[in-house]
Amino acid sequence: MTQRNKNKTLATWLAVLLGSMGMHRFYLRGLGDWIGWLHPIAAALGWWGVERVQLYGQDDQLSWILIPFLGISIAAACLAAIVYALSDRPKWNRWFNPGSDDEAPSGATNWLTIAALVLALLVGTIAFMGSLAFGVQRYFEYQVEEARKISQ
Repeated sequence: MTQRNKNKTLATWLAVLLGSMGMHRFYLRGLGDWIGWLHPIAAALGWWGVERVQLYGQDDQLSWILIPFLGISIAAACLAAIVYALSDRPKWNRWFNPGSDDEAPSGATNWLTIAALVLALLVGTIAFMGSLAFGVQRYFEYQVEEARKISQ
């Protein structure tokens, strides 16, 4: 049975669009990839944090911990997309298409790859900075509230 070559552009788009579900890892490494299964777990925890904010408001301390998991999952997938898109053809084919020629067309970069790279930079930055800002802001607001309680 011959193994099909893994396409760099498809892997990059999977990482950007469905990376928080680990689809890029499952495409490249199969369903047995344990790191791929961490993505949907982290995303589910993050979405649970979002739901807790909607139910209990921004004062829910557990949501401060959970929401960054979603952002980190998205940011990690976008980082993978960036690495994929910036890898040159011989390196891609050595990583994911062993046994094929270093210049096999599945490792080529085209305009769709570059578009996915730009989207990964945008989405990854927004996800990481947004979740980081939310968690840190709420933590420091909590510290100020606790200090105010102690001083009274």
